[in-house]
Amino acid sequence: MNDAEPVAVVTEVDDVTADMVITELNKRGVPIVRFDPSDIGDGLQMSARFGASTDSSATPAGTLRTLSRDTTLERVRAMYWRRPTWPHFDHLDAPDARYAEAQVRHGLGGTLYALPHCRYVNHPLSNRTAEHKPLQLAAAQRLGLTVPPTLISNDLKTIREFIAEHDSVIFKALRWTPYRRADGVGLTTWTEPVTADDVDERVTVTPHLFQAQVPKIADVRVVIVGPTVFAIRIDSDLLDWRADYSALTYTPMDLPTGVERALLAHLDHFGLASGSFDLCITPDGDLHWLELNPNGQWGWLEDETGLPITQAFADLLEQGATP
Repeated sequence: MNDAEPVAVVTEVDDVTADMVITELNKRGVPIVRFDPSDIGDGLQMSARFGASTDSSATPAGTLRTLSRDTTLERVRAMYWRRPTWPHFDHLDAPDARYAEAQVRHGLGGTLYALPHCRYVNHPLSNRTAEHKPLQLAAAQRLGLTVPPTLISNDLKTIREFIAEHDSVIFKALRWTPYRRADGVGLTTWTEPVTADDVDERVTVTPHLFQAQVPKIADVRVVIVGPTVFAIRIDSDLLDWRADYSALTYTPMDLPTGVERALLAHLDHFGLASGSFDLCITPDGDLHWLELNPNGQWGWLEDETGLPITQAFADLLEQGATP
């Protein structure tokens, strides 16, 4: 691998997890180009040519220029697609802003999605597909993973019937969405218990996800990086362990071979090089599949457990695309 072939890291300005991987790649002497799509303009310039070469394997050809580096598009060996932000052009009128945003997403984004000899971790379009929980659930069930009874519906009668069928039911957001109060304070949506009395006609406005609550004794976060699997048991008394990280204890663990193979197959189904799975353990030791985050956070897990997750990401990115 030629050292002139950089790894592109696409993410927002403040991204501690990306910083960990960049630090490791720097130690190895791997060149890095880091940028955010919202830098477009003076901070980020891109030119791509199509149909300009007899070498069809080099399409697109062109350059990417940041404030600190010029990069040849066709020589990018790998791309770590982390937490990018897109420009909003707030200084423009709304119609012009929508137009400008679309040109960036489809011009810059589309070009970055088409690099010819690049390993994506993960490809942005694969991430987007895998974020759909109905697709995740269907794939998990087909692969033989144990999936709790789940309903996605906006039919009030059906929802109440589903809740009545099960001893305990929880509500989960179909997709995390940032919320801010009028005073600017950020809010989030937790996994919450729900009863038939809690739902009314307002549920008919959009589909909602309801799931039979698993009688768990612990949670499990599984971070997969290429062929490497890191499983961490998370002990707490919380329904949603994200609600209080100070209440958690972490223990690395081994997964049953069948579960590990099914999770790897789940990622392969969506064309993902990496992903973070949430599972839970029941009192009899069974593992229940809950969801996949195709681009999940993992940095704090390495801090808590010492597992070499950063090294695994650096290995994958340094290697680049395989023939």
